[in-house]
Amino acid sequence: MLTHHVLFWLKADTTENQKNTFRKGLESLEKIETIKSIFIGTPAPIERAVVDTTYTFSLITLFEDLAGHDVYQTHPLHLAFLDEFRVLFEKVIIYDSI
Repeated sequence: MLTHHVLFWLKADTTENQKNTFRKGLESLEKIETIKSIFIGTPAPIERAVVDTTYTFSLITLFEDLAGHDVYQTHPLHLAFLDEFRVLFEKVIIYDSI
């Protein structure tokens, strides 16, 4: 399995409507056939020094293997998501693990 974890920090002036639309965009990625499991979340209200709650959205996707991840990266739905929502990104960090 390969885990692809993406943290998104959206720009400070992003509206609630834009955030709702962004979440729907993330949900649309579920249709990519190589994704075995997907989780979309926002920071939990946990106050500990080691917990980062500064991001806006978290996307976790699980793939069978690296090849499935590679299909995802070039899939039209993923590319369309990036084209539509990249303008809202302040910062993005990705953690991939196998």
